[in-house]
Amino acid sequence: MPATVQLRRAADRAVTTTAWLTSRHSFSFGDHYDPDNTHHGVLLVNNDDIVGAGGGFDTHPHRDMEILTWVLDGSLVHRDSAGNSGVVYPGLAQRMSAGTGILHSERNDSAVDPVHFVQMWVQPDEAGIDPSYQQHELGDDLVSGRLVTIASGMPGHDAAITIRNRSAALHGARLRTGDRLDLPAAPYLHLFVARGRLAMPGPDAAAELAEGDAVRFTASDGTRVTACEPSEILVWEMHAALGE
Repeated sequence: MPATVQLRRAADRAVTTTAWLTSRHSFSFGDHYDPDNTHHGVLLVNNDDIVGAGGGFDTHPHRDMEILTWVLDGSLVHRDSAGNSGVVYPGLAQRMSAGTGILHSERNDSAVDPVHFVQMWVQPDEAGIDPSYQQHELGDDLVSGRLVTIASGMPGHDAAITIRNRSAALHGARLRTGDRLDLPAAPYLHLFVARGRLAMPGPDAAAELAEGDAVRFTASDGTRVTACEPSEILVWEMHAALGE
């Protein structure tokens, strides 16, 4: 597999807007379909969502999908047909395994302020598993300036929550200005700048990444990034692609 680096700017994402929602899609989603932009590795969805005060997604179904939610600002209330409920806030990792089928709703917990979160979907290794739910507080690990494993199905990983995919792990980091970080080496890597601004080596000069930008790597050998200002990043490390 050749090594490639593909920079995807925030302004190039498709956007869904309603009276209460602004959702920016890194991949094909809903009415926005691009046959050349359906996934990277096993990552199918990377939606950057802002839900207005009092708004939210009413009860709707999912099946055979690992759905992870990472809140940047505000809080989000989850309820599902398996009897699970919880409030997701910054620093708390959440995963719902849809499995054989589940209904859930997600609503802004505030009647005043918006909630901003990133929702990511990966396929499980096998279809028809039992639906399940998990959430866990990461605590002070996030302020260490290093990558923290938020979710993983990879053997031997110490992660806050588990996913049903043995080839994938989600890492996150909160960086101070000047912090340097080596990304994992992996066949497939997806870097998303959730907030802030980064610099990374480029073919001609250092590439600057702004909030909402993403980079898709193949055959990555562990690129180093530097925070130009306080930043938060989400990194998918993937050792397989769909169908492999």
